[in-house]
Amino acid sequence: MITLHGFSASNYYNIVKYVLLYKEIPFEEHEIYGGGDEWLAISPVGKVPAITTADGQHLSESAVICEYLEETYPGKPLYPSEPLERARVRQLMKVAELYLELPSRALIPYAFSGRLAPEPAVANARHQTARGLEAMRRLCRFAPHIAGNTFTIADIYVHYVNAVVLAIGCPQMDWDIIGEVPGMKEWGLAMRDSDIARRVEAGRKANEPAFFEYISKYMTDNPTPGK
Repeated sequence: MITLHGFSASNYYNIVKYVLLYKEIPFEEHEIYGGGDEWLAISPVGKVPAITTADGQHLSESAVICEYLEETYPGKPLYPSEPLERARVRQLMKVAELYLELPSRALIPYAFSGRLAPEPAVANARHQTARGLEAMRRLCRFAPHIAGNTFTIADIYVHYVNAVVLAIGCPQMDWDIIGEVPGMKEWGLAMRDSDIARRVEAGRKANEPAFFEYISKYMTDNPTPGK
């Protein structure tokens, strides 16, 4: 059986968890927030999530894990069969990650310390996010799924990218970022209301007390610069 390592407050953990549930792959969860050599043997740069495969091998990086699961468990495919369409799905995922999620993620330390980010940090995040939004307006189809008429890994990936944008980016930048892409809010509501998304969200909420206890200790030990 596959073991999924990490914690449910992580959007990248939830991407992999959604894929496992969608493909109906048996798995167990191992809650871990990081650690020493034992964790680094599983996730070489100490990032969440990671998996241990059924035969005891380790993999990290959510996109890599998702492709491994697709190739190893091809039932209920999440990637198009045609090479160009597969590439377009990956393109959507990469643009959303680099130009929507990462600018918002850079503001997490300020949000977790209970204060607004300084203007230079906000300005940089807004600039990068604006680039991403322009691309997403060109790439998203919502017909009805984000890459067209078929549900793909891009739906899952962008949905959980947007979780960070909504929780961190929008309030820190004072900007309705998701509303800038026509159709994205409606698509997001449909994604949120799926049975699998509800199961993943229940896990996230159950993890909140332990996660915020961990974050509180982490922020005490690693204060935000300039605080």
